[in-house]
Amino acid sequence: MDTYHTNRASWAPGLLSPLSPTIIESIEARSRDVQERTFCKWLNTKLEANNYPPMTSLVKDLSDGVRLIQLMEIMGDTSLGRYNKTPRMRIQKAENVNKALEFITSRGVKLTNIGPEDIIDGNLKLILGMIWTLILRFTIADISEEGLSAKEGLLLWCQRKTEPYKEVDVQDFSLSWSDGLALCALIHCHRPDLIDYDKLDKDDRHGNTRLAFQIAEEHLGIPQLLEVADLCDTQRPDERSVMTYVAGYFHAFSSMEQTETVSRRVEKFAELMQSVWTSRNDYERRVRELLRTMSDMRTNWAAKSFVGTYADARQHAASFQQYKQTTKRSWVTEKQDVATLFGNVQTKLKTYGLREYVPPLGLSLVDVDSAWSTLLKAEAERSKAINAEIRQIKENLRHKFADLANDFERRLRLISTELVSIEGPLDEQMEQVRDVQTRMPALSDSLHVVAAMEEECRDANVDENDYTVFTVEDLRFELELLSQSITKKIAFIDNQVVSRNMTNLTPAQLEQFESTFRYFDKDESNTLNQPEMAAALASLGIVYSDEDMDLIYDQLLQDYGAVTFEAFINLLVDIMEDQTSPAQLREAFRGIAADKPYVTELDLRVAHLPASAIDFLRQAMPSAATDTGEPEYDYERWLDEVFEQDER
Repeated sequence: MDTYHTNRASWAPGLLSPLSPTIIESIEARSRDVQERTFCKWLNTKLEANNYPPMTSLVKDLSDGVRLIQLMEIMGDTSLGRYNKTPRMRIQKAENVNKALEFITSRGVKLTNIGPEDIIDGNLKLILGMIWTLILRFTIADISEEGLSAKEGLLLWCQRKTEPYKEVDVQDFSLSWSDGLALCALIHCHRPDLIDYDKLDKDDRHGNTRLAFQIAEEHLGIPQLLEVADLCDTQRPDERSVMTYVAGYFHAFSSMEQTETVSRRVEKFAELMQSVWTSRNDYERRVRELLRTMSDMRTNWAAKSFVGTYADARQHAASFQQYKQTTKRSWVTEKQDVATLFGNVQTKLKTYGLREYVPPLGLSLVDVDSAWSTLLKAEAERSKAINAEIRQIKENLRHKFADLANDFERRLRLISTELVSIEGPLDEQMEQVRDVQTRMPALSDSLHVVAAMEEECRDANVDENDYTVFTVEDLRFELELLSQSITKKIAFIDNQVVSRNMTNLTPAQLEQFESTFRYFDKDESNTLNQPEMAAALASLGIVYSDEDMDLIYDQLLQDYGAVTFEAFINLLVDIMEDQTSPAQLREAFRGIAADKPYVTELDLRVAHLPASAIDFLRQAMPSAATDTGEPEYDYERWLDEVFEQDER
């Protein structure tokens, strides 16, 4: 028992010292009274809990050993065998008490200086010592807190629980409990719903103690072993009685904590199983959905067909590429996620020693991998089918274009050959050429078909073609050449008809005039514009002023609509008949040559002949090179060749 330190102030003469034998005896007597009442109540809680009547006096009720045996059977949770339940003789009582004491000793409880006769004779001091030993053994000994047990453990437990309460300072099991605040703090610490600690009147020692006793008994099932006065109205509360009562708080709250621990354990397990259940359901749902969507995709691919066009094939290819970049990637992610989810479930189960999760039939990761392999095979087949379709379409386009292009070139060649082979009278030739010309629009339309096919090939990225050497540009160029040939042929025949009707010109003159016309007809339109006509006339030695040339050109336009070959020939006939003779031409050339038998290019330029006329004369007149290397053109010889008779 802790030592009680009294106030050692001086006492008045004649008064007893606080530590005088009389006071000590008084304190001990009071402690025995409190202990007897407390221990009796403590024992009664055991008896009443097992339907035995309560005791009223430790000395009287324990003297025959019957109640002691009953208490030992209750505390030891066993039967002590047969005993005398209604002893009358001292020997019978001694046998009962001795049986109880032997049982106590057999349980490892050491009893000192007490025998059956002490209990039979009612030695209260020894009886209280024995009961305290039982309390220690059956109530306090099993208390443990951070390695400390029994009294020290209980004290440490009280200190830790009441530490947050500044008005409470538990240092022992006596004075520390005299104001009721420590008891209220223990209750509030564990059940704040039962007591509002902050509203307590900290100076109301009796009220606080009474409140703690009431709440502990009514709401926590802790019997009121003490009276309010046992704590508040005594100089030093009895340590053993206080320990016995406070131990009830420890067991009540420990039981509560154990219940809470069990509840938390069950709650935690329930949460775990719910989490596992949720994860399993999520896994199964997601795997079913993944398997279904992959199966639907394979079915969709199998049902698709091609219409044979490149646009349709490209649409299939684009859709397939879109699948690979979006849908497939989401499936790859989902496949990894469900595998991770499955692993998490198994890890949780293994961590808690639970049976591993076996997915329903068809929903295992092996099934997912198998379905994925099947999808990849179907995907490869789909890719091959699309690529094969595109290759076939491109090959078909090559053949179609080659057939059209080769056929068009063959038709061009036939018409060209037909045009070259035309012969006979001019009128018949003209008729045949006109017939060929009527077929040209249809041929042009055919070229549009070839061009459309080439555009289709270009859209399909068909850049090479081993089945033809022709492009639309090649065929268009040849078509234009053929059209020009027909135009030239018609112009040639027209010119020949005109030449045939010109009986007043020699063949040499006609040939010269025709070659001159063709030379200056730069755009091959079979007509001459005014500059071309002026140059052509100048090349023949016929030069007019600009005003005269304007009048002549306007007159020809009025008469013929254009300076055609016929208009040009008729103009020359008029000029030859009215103004120009071979002799006049010779005189003109002699004037330009300054009476030399030849002219040079410089002579022609000095005479201000047009450049085109100078170019023509240089090509038409025979020439000889001088020592200086400058050509000399023999106009005399050329005029002799042009005109049939010499008029010099």
